[in-house]
Amino acid sequence: MPLLALLGVSQAMAQTAGNPPAPEEGLWLAQDHDGVFQIGHCGDTLCGRLIGMLYDGPVPKDVWGRSQCGLVMLTDFRLSKDENVWRGHILDPETGRTYDARIHAESAEVLKLRGFILGIPLFGKTQTWTRYHGTIGPECKLP
Repeated sequence: MPLLALLGVSQAMAQTAGNPPAPEEGLWLAQDHDGVFQIGHCGDTLCGRLIGMLYDGPVPKDVWGRSQCGLVMLTDFRLSKDENVWRGHILDPETGRTYDARIHAESAEVLKLRGFILGIPLFGKTQTWTRYHGTIGPECKLP
């Protein structure tokens, strides 16, 4: 799927009236540089879709046998104004498990994501994602 098609306004990730752009929106390269996520508004929440991956051979599949290309992995992120973070959920496509998560833009080029279990941030891990400015090939293939 060409990059322009992936970046087109889709109903699932369309910005809606009353939801100004958040600094967390846009394309983000995961900490291990193995995935690119498109984060945007999904109604009154933020969500994130995997749109780029490093892989050889066939497109990676999730635990249910579906392509990971285009998979919505960040869901239901709502702004917690008192903490200035977005709280939601992240899917591990290899196990099918969903974890609590928080995201916040540390700067225009840096996003922090913390995934955790049992609703307790202490039992988690933080990743640093960077703004992605590169290209994405067919079937979510990163160069």
